[in-house]
Amino acid sequence: MHPKLFKRLMAFGLAAAFAGSALAHGPTRQKVVEKINIDAPAAKVWDQIKAFDGLAKWHPAVAASPADKGNEVGSVRTIAIKGGGEIVETLEGYSDEQRRYTYRAKDGGALPVSNYTSTIQVSPDGDGKSVVEWRGAFYRAFPGNDPPADKNDEAAVKAVTGVYQGGLANLKKMAEGK
Repeated sequence: MHPKLFKRLMAFGLAAAFAGSALAHGPTRQKVVEKINIDAPAAKVWDQIKAFDGLAKWHPAVAASPADKGNEVGSVRTIAIKGGGEIVETLEGYSDEQRRYTYRAKDGGALPVSNYTSTIQVSPDGDGKSVVEWRGAFYRAFPGNDPPADKNDEAAVKAVTGVYQGGLANLKKMAEGK
């Protein structure tokens, strides 16, 4: 076989192999960002959410949220969901000054996600007002191709969005005294 023809065939074969593998990739990282404006000072809102073990005090879907080391980085909280299920999360970063903490759950537990990382932060937003941003990045629960409907990207995004929206709406209600 002629060397130039051999090189062209090899290049074509490699291109075809890579094209096929591109179609067979697994899940992609998903993101959810939810924000809510609250008619209350940032310090007041932060006081309601700053305890890593206090999620049950302000999130309506959470029955209990004990953490083994409070707000210390490395603290592990086990969230008991009302109606059943749990999620185990580890505190990865905490800043009282910046009114922010970040946590991770390798296994989504009750949520159809995996390798989930989230940050919640309270910021001042004018005179006596604040904005709370809750953001997360994660993969769907099913790591392979062709996931079942309850473990696909759409289910993962919908579940996390619901968690954030439900918690933020209740936090707003509590902080504004309504």
